[in-house]
Amino acid sequence: MTQEDKELLLKDLCARLPYGVKVSVNYDIITIETKEMGIGTLHDFTYGNVDIKPYLRSMSSMTEEEKQEFSKLAVGTHLFKGPLIPSYDTLDWLNKHHFDYRGLIEKGLALGASEEMYNNKT
Repeated sequence: MTQEDKELLLKDLCARLPYGVKVSVNYDIITIETKEMGIGTLHDFTYGNVDIKPYLRSMSSMTEEEKQEFSKLAVGTHLFKGPLIPSYDTLDWLNKHHFDYRGLIEKGLALGASEEMYNNKT
């Protein structure tokens, strides 16, 4: 993993910490398939030689009900005639529902979550 990829993943994982994201953790020879990430896991990723991949939902897996809920929040703000800036509520909602809005799955930095993995968490 490149340093740039590690920094991107670290930013994403930190934002997801309050939402019980599940991760695959690889400590050299031991792989824990589905562990809820905690501060210790995040510390090991940051300072240790540990490979972590969160289980995330693709944006295309959003249900119709979720799309309606999301559309109520997805109102961005243009600052100083610049690019569209998403609201914090929007990003928090995406993190809470474990959506991969950064394209981490495509980059090989995250794994696709099974349909039932977060059923009781969203």
